[in-house]
Amino acid sequence: MTLPTPTPETTGQPMGLHQLARQVRAVVLGMNPTHDDEERGIALRLLEIGFLPGEQVRVIAHGYPGHDPLAVRVGHTTFALRSHEAALVQVKPL
Repeated sequence: MTLPTPTPETTGQPMGLHQLARQVRAVVLGMNPTHDDEERGIALRLLEIGFLPGEQVRVIAHGYPGHDPLAVRVGHTTFALRSHEAALVQVKPL
């Protein structure tokens, strides 16, 4: 008998929002460390539009091909984020 491989979703480990499977609820922990001014600007904008620590989020759809962009729901609002933008948001699956 083979046991399923643990994933961040099943272990509740922190992960980037871009790694979250569709329809899995998670809570925002904060922003991942940024490497340049452009990423810092994106992270600040994400905070301004509601990706705040403690907020519940979920990925509701992926684009095709390549899963870009992501449709992400925060509260009652849906945003389209590119994968590199979603990667800046640190989440913990619920």
